[in-house]
Amino acid sequence: MQAIQIQQTGGPEVMALRELPTPSPVAGEALIRLEASGVNFIDVYLREGRYPAQMPYILGQEGAGTVVALGEGTAHSGLKVGDRVAWCGVPGTYAQMAVAPASRLIHVPDDITSQQAAAAMLQGMTAHYLAHSAYSIQPGDEVLIHAGAGGVGLLLIQMAKSLGARVFTTVSNEEKAELAREAGADEVVLYTREDFAAAVKKRASGLGMAAVYDSVGKTTFEKSLEVLRPRGILVLYGGSSGAVPPFDLIQLSRRGSLYVTRPTLNDYTATREELVARAESVLGDVASGALKLRIAHVYQLADAASAHRDLEARRTTGKALLIP
Repeated sequence: MQAIQIQQTGGPEVMALRELPTPSPVAGEALIRLEASGVNFIDVYLREGRYPAQMPYILGQEGAGTVVALGEGTAHSGLKVGDRVAWCGVPGTYAQMAVAPASRLIHVPDDITSQQAAAAMLQGMTAHYLAHSAYSIQPGDEVLIHAGAGGVGLLLIQMAKSLGARVFTTVSNEEKAELAREAGADEVVLYTREDFAAAVKKRASGLGMAAVYDSVGKTTFEKSLEVLRPRGILVLYGGSSGAVPPFDLIQLSRRGSLYVTRPTLNDYTATREELVARAESVLGDVASGALKLRIAHVYQLADAASAHRDLEARRTTGKALLIP
């Protein structure tokens, strides 16, 4: 099979398309023929070495495809050869074939394509736990979502609006601003033209944001705290601009007894029951049309390095996929 493997950390140039043996499913696993793989910032972090990985390493943690073989001990899972499944949080999806634990696989509804399923799993469930659990949005809340035209951003805007929030978002240009408005954003700030903190505070109707959802990190962290209302929460779920520097927690009390959390999807899908509930909610909303996906960037597996370059340069909007 072909797969994108790295043998050392670094820039996109360390990614190589290689011929590798097809993996065999061990007990509790399934072998899946991939039809689409999601491209996410966690893949960049692993490639860079920001997150540790044992080399050599096959990139990718999200995919959808068809089960072609089952390991021992999977009879209770309800899976069978030929089932269409999707999953995330399991390494090795930048490939034609991959193995994954049966316990992490979700059946794909008949009225959803594999590309839609691959686009919805990681970013859709991320948006779901952000809006429903990391901070449970309440009707009338004002919230700020950074990177509003990104994959998570567009989905999170839709979910926040469905929960009754007034949604602020930041983007870099007019094209992305229009996408954010189409998703339902009430107030769009072009951070390349004005200070986002000043703009948000000027347009806020109350004491500030109930929550700020921040996937940018280093360049936005301090000013994200500035726009929170007393006892508001900063949900830092990524770091596309780099890691946040060391921070003195006494600043949280001085700014109004604020909260900061650094969540991960794995902790919000830690049990099979929670994983299934989130995945079925997201895929059900995609199937009904309540949640609209934007799949604007589709690359061949061999072009994975180009996908990473575009993602890092913020040239992508919505979801980027690889097709094996």
